[in-house]
Amino acid sequence: MPLRTECPRCPSSLEAWSPEGLASTKGWSCPDHRPTPPLRRPDEASYDGFAEALATAGEFPTYLPWPMSPGWTVSDFGVVGERDPQRAKATLTCSSGTSALDGPVDVFVVSEESGTGLGSRCAGMAHLDPGPDIGVGPPTVRVRIGNQSVPLWSVSTVSARGDDRELDRSVVAGEADGRWLWVVLRPASAILLLRDEWILRDVSGIGPPLVEMPFGGPPPPW
Repeated sequence: MPLRTECPRCPSSLEAWSPEGLASTKGWSCPDHRPTPPLRRPDEASYDGFAEALATAGEFPTYLPWPMSPGWTVSDFGVVGERDPQRAKATLTCSSGTSALDGPVDVFVVSEESGTGLGSRCAGMAHLDPGPDIGVGPPTVRVRIGNQSVPLWSVSTVSARGDDRELDRSVVAGEADGRWLWVVLRPASAILLLRDEWILRDVSGIGPPLVEMPFGGPPPPW
């Protein structure tokens, strides 16, 4: 099943677009955010769709908690960018399962170039990047990527409109390899899952073990 195309900053569908007088230059446009790179994501998570997303992402990292806990599945994923020419700007994965304390849990991991807006959409925030508190004071949690211990700081989910999503989700963010790294957990109490340093693995080059990964379940809203 092919991946559908939508705006990385909102759920709107995109239309093909080209700058005036440059018909040979093709792109995508959102009704609200105008010219934008496309987010490609599945209607339902599957191995074939994930393989297509990884091919589109190319060398751009796609992170998952590793190893996957028993009973957890990859319930959603996405990639922002074009495969031809290959210019990915962001990737997203969602792992869903249960914990003894929290019940059903969704863990989103977003890696993105600054200004893309996918992480903020997943976090439920209005502005594009995590904000000025990143790097101020001790980190809230750390995750491990390869040999690197990556510090992540809490990001407020209280919007300018007064919408308080702090009970709905926890959001932490930092920088990994020159890109924003977001981890969004729902419900908010699931942040305690990160009290022990989690391992994130770039699965873009994982090879045959990818076939054994569990996919499916209803995609979580975000």
